[in-house]
Amino acid sequence: MTRLFKLDHWFAGLQWLFFLFTNTVVIPITVGAAFHLPQGKMISLLQFSFLFTGLACILQALLGHKRSVMEGQSGLWWAVILSLCYAAPSQGMTLTELGGNLAVGIIMSGVMTIIIGLSGLSEFLSKLFNNGVMAVFMFLLGCKLNAIFLQGMLGIPFGAQTGTSQIDIPVFFLSSFVAVFVIMVSMKASPAISKYSLLIGIIVGWFLYVLLFETEGIDVTGKMDMGLFPLGTPSFDLGIILTVVIAGLINISNTFGALKGTEEIYKSMTTKKQYRLSFTISGLFTIIAGLFGMVPYAPYVSSIGFLNQTKILERLPFILGGGMFMVMGIIPAISHFMAKLPLSVGSAVLLVAYLRLLQSSLQYFAKVDLTTANIYRLSVPLFVGIIFMTFPSSYFDSIPSIVRPLLSNGLLLGILFSLILENVPYRLSSKKQRNEDKNIYMKERDESA
Repeated sequence: MTRLFKLDHWFAGLQWLFFLFTNTVVIPITVGAAFHLPQGKMISLLQFSFLFTGLACILQALLGHKRSVMEGQSGLWWAVILSLCYAAPSQGMTLTELGGNLAVGIIMSGVMTIIIGLSGLSEFLSKLFNNGVMAVFMFLLGCKLNAIFLQGMLGIPFGAQTGTSQIDIPVFFLSSFVAVFVIMVSMKASPAISKYSLLIGIIVGWFLYVLLFETEGIDVTGKMDMGLFPLGTPSFDLGIILTVVIAGLINISNTFGALKGTEEIYKSMTTKKQYRLSFTISGLFTIIAGLFGMVPYAPYVSSIGFLNQTKILERLPFILGGGMFMVMGIIPAISHFMAKLPLSVGSAVLLVAYLRLLQSSLQYFAKVDLTTANIYRLSVPLFVGIIFMTFPSSYFDSIPSIVRPLLSNGLLLGILFSLILENVPYRLSSKKQRNEDKNIYMKERDESA
């Protein structure tokens, strides 16, 4: 019992709270804005996001994979939902109709994720995510997320169209200072202080922002408008639902990425039971997300960067952070205060944490024998994914709407190419070669254990 009241655990829990908050707050706001929700429903979406994200983290830590890995609203899902919102008018579909189809597709994906967990299919699927796929996934995810955070550091609102916003130079200088400050604290300070570098950076950056600029927090004041299916009454459009279900299948890469990626940190291989329970809990909260209009859930691969940065591996601070996040969702006054955190400061701190994804990516690259064939398996999805990330959405207007959200997303496309190139030639290879590869996999697993 005395461990619970150690000041060290509460500081670490507070650092987790800020990590959960900065990763979550932008998602429901942008989704609500894309669907033109009234203020009451926006507040409801935000509060539910805080509440259920905190609860999901606690359940995963206690009953699921039992690691300090954030369970939150998936970035892959977020990108697909926003892409569908932008494409809906050109397809003659109202946002309410789109929201109803999304709800049905997300609930179906949640059920599918639970089936993957309970049936043991996760063991088979995990073999598809070999070292080559994981290397590409980690690298592309780092590129995608850090591009978002760098945009926040530049003072450019998320979702701003080309030509509508400009770089805010004073804000960028401050956020750059915060990023450098966090890096220096993590490198130069004693271990007792460096593990709180992210928390220190947020506090210092927030204080300086208040001194130098006018605070522009997110408006979460007003009365909640609670209810099921806030985005639209359930409806059925085959094209939209098919896209959503495919996105749900690709989204499982987050679970494998987060759990495989933390094996080096925790010095243990992920067991069948951990995969089974993790998928089951993620599926449950995905169903909840469909009911309440939220972005579906998955383990956050970016937690690897946080763990490498802070070296805080214990579950208790993570559980405390999740509990405080739940309280924030229950008590609007706390949410109102936390929503004043400048997004540029939060983006700067997260950029530092997510830069560590390069370490995870390079560790997987080091495990790949760089033959000519493997070079192509790595380079094609890597370069195609990165290049497609830079293309404006207008390039894809000529693509059929049923596949446009997938093909216009460089991250999704890169992962798909990697899965195909890494596994299809393997399935077509000789039985002798497959047995040799299996022996190598079993040897690596035994050495890691």
